[in-house]
Amino acid sequence: MSGNTMTQSATSSLSRAARELELRRGEFDLALHLGCVRTVPDEGGGGRRVARTEIDRVRSEDGFPESLRERVKVVGTTEGAALMEVTTARFTRLARLGLVVPVKFYLNRYRALVWLYLAEELRQFTADKDNALMLSGRTPEGLRDQLEAGLDLRPRNWRGRHMGFLLRQAEDPWARAAVVASLLDPVQVAEIVSDPYERAYLNRFRPEHAPHGAPDSPAAHLASRIMTAEDPDEIRWLRADLGQALAEARELRAAPRPTAKVPPSVAVSLVASPPVASPPVASRPGPTAPEERPAAEEPLTTEEGPATEDRPTTEDRPRTEDRPTTEESERSRRLLGWLRRRNP
Repeated sequence: MSGNTMTQSATSSLSRAARELELRRGEFDLALHLGCVRTVPDEGGGGRRVARTEIDRVRSEDGFPESLRERVKVVGTTEGAALMEVTTARFTRLARLGLVVPVKFYLNRYRALVWLYLAEELRQFTADKDNALMLSGRTPEGLRDQLEAGLDLRPRNWRGRHMGFLLRQAEDPWARAAVVASLLDPVQVAEIVSDPYERAYLNRFRPEHAPHGAPDSPAAHLASRIMTAEDPDEIRWLRADLGQALAEARELRAAPRPTAKVPPSVAVSLVASPPVASPPVASRPGPTAPEERPAAEEPLTTEEGPATEDRPTTEDRPRTEDRPTTEESERSRRLLGWLRRRNP
């Protein structure tokens, strides 16, 4: 049995682990984020898996599965206010001040933002005697002024909590840097990571967020705005954190870059065999070039015309018997034609 097959049998997929732990998929995802169920990387590159020993450990806990479900139970504003025995308005004020931190959110059919909170954390907040003043009586004046100025820490607190969830699952330094970069605007990331190859490498490790509506829909834009830092101090903190995480990732290994390609012409010349000398071509007799006749000297001219002594006389003209006959001219043309056919 191969090592990969043994690893597959020693672990379970996330969907199968959720069924064995008797949790709905949303509850199981929250259990992973909270650390109630630990995962291991898939050696085959198929994502995260749950070891069989981890499933057995969770199932052996007291009160399973009710105790596990209680740890991942979430409530909205109305149910949370009833659990804390306060009004919904007071509960909303507590959440906007950051005293209770949301763990999830979703958009209802009216595109209204709904925040969800861990019921166990709300019970712990109510049981703490130091919070008794916030559960009854008037809200302190300083906090009231912040609420009137529009303070709402729910998105920021959710981003901080969500980043903690993702960092716990990230084992590679580049993956940890990608988690921080996922909460910043792309313009902010480009200012810190100026190298395009490093930005592309970060995108390979960028965590996937749960979809909220169709792409480019109002719900998707609202969810994207919640997942992106907006407060100036939060942006400064994330920029500094990204710079430090990027420095640690660079120390481990550099981002891959494309290798230089050899031009085809150079590659062909490198692998081509040495040229083979062609056999010498036998020389063939070519047509005999006609003898150049010396050019006649130009006659001296005067204003009246050529000098009389330079004019050809009857004795200087070629005789009829010195000119080639018609039969000799015909033989010469046949010889030249034959030579042209032999030497095209």
